[in-house]
Amino acid sequence: MKKHCFLVAVLLFGCLASSSFAQKSKDGWVNLFNGKDLSGWKQLNGKAKYEVKDGAIVGTSTLNTPNSFLTTEKDYADFILECEVMVDDRLNSGIQIRSLSKPDYMNGRVHGYQVEIDPSSRGWAAGIYDEARRGWLYPGDLNPEAKTAFKNNQWNKYRIEAIGNTIQTFLNGVPVAYLIDDMTPSGFICLQVHAINTPEQDGTQVKWKNIRIKTTDLKLTPAANIRVANMIPNTLSDPEKAQGWKLLFDGKSADQWRGYNNESFPQKRWNTSDGTITITKSDGSETGNDIVTREKFGPGFEFQFEFKLSEGANSGVKYFVNEGLDAKGKSGLGLEYQVLDDAKHPDAKMGVVGNRTLASLYDLIPAQKPRNAVNKIGVWNRGRIVVHPDGKVEHFLNEQKVLEYPRGGPIYDALVARSKYKDHEKFGLAEQGNLLLQDHGDLVSFRSLKVREIKK
Repeated sequence: MKKHCFLVAVLLFGCLASSSFAQKSKDGWVNLFNGKDLSGWKQLNGKAKYEVKDGAIVGTSTLNTPNSFLTTEKDYADFILECEVMVDDRLNSGIQIRSLSKPDYMNGRVHGYQVEIDPSSRGWAAGIYDEARRGWLYPGDLNPEAKTAFKNNQWNKYRIEAIGNTIQTFLNGVPVAYLIDDMTPSGFICLQVHAINTPEQDGTQVKWKNIRIKTTDLKLTPAANIRVANMIPNTLSDPEKAQGWKLLFDGKSADQWRGYNNESFPQKRWNTSDGTITITKSDGSETGNDIVTREKFGPGFEFQFEFKLSEGANSGVKYFVNEGLDAKGKSGLGLEYQVLDDAKHPDAKMGVVGNRTLASLYDLIPAQKPRNAVNKIGVWNRGRIVVHPDGKVEHFLNEQKVLEYPRGGPIYDALVARSKYKDHEKFGLAEQGNLLLQDHGDLVSFRSLKVREIKK
């Protein structure tokens, strides 16, 4: 009898020990990986190999298979997740959070927020990508100071805070991303092995260990002074307000805008509806009813906006607009961030070396757009113009930098001299100017118009 009781006790202790990874510690942390096997996880989509070696989950890349995901069997809403990661410097990977897999969405394709594991020289590790959905939400270009946080060929510590609509990421203690978004409040966590394209990548590995999560008594780490990417339309978060941002459109009233060379907002074709400022398509009898901000901005400022193009549409966002250059007209002159359907509008084929395409400095400098920087027609795109007090200007498209130039100087002057602006003395060089949304006769919508001053 005693021998039987002893055997039961041993078995019971063994069961408790093997399941201890799921027990909550005194400070609220729960291990998601027991260091021995893949209990609590399942694989979705691709056929890359996952196994446990030396207390780590090891994912091995495999040719001719799509992205693979080792997924928690449980969904999580608000949490803080920590883990350590090591990856072959020839492989890309990621940590999915609040992710989904549904039969009616791309035949079960895993989609949702991904925290990037990127050993490449671009330095986008711990940026936030929206897998199989919207693309980059917080690429590394938004926080250049964090591009060196990832260390190749060694373990890197990730911390992900997903609380309410806020997602913050940290890499080896460095704040990397700050995202505000409400698309997916809950979902599973998974470890990605990225699809590979060359035989040389076959067999490359990514490893995870010390994976733990906390779901109670959660508090966001106080916001670092890094860029906030707010995807909720026409809103300002407290961190944005603290950084000096202000709304130029609240989703309802256009009282901060007026017609070009006019004190009132246009009564024709422009309207505010469904949280947008929209210019409707012209019947051909009238165009050029541009609108400008009542306030002028400069010498240093940052303007961000979202735009949605209809098929074949043409528009633009202008800055340093000077009404004195065309005192009687309705269409303003200024430096222009081109807003265009490159595939369907003929203007994309005009100009020089693509300098009239989407996000370009119109008729002056072409935008260098990665393939994944452009959202399709009918989907919202995010634009941003950064004018530094020292004269450097940057254009961003969907948070990726697509061009940079100095405002003024010999190169700038030469570009203007060969452009349609050559007859306008000191074009684009004013100390201050209005911001402008262009009427080019096509249906285009704008929202989330925000600006802040950049001081010297």
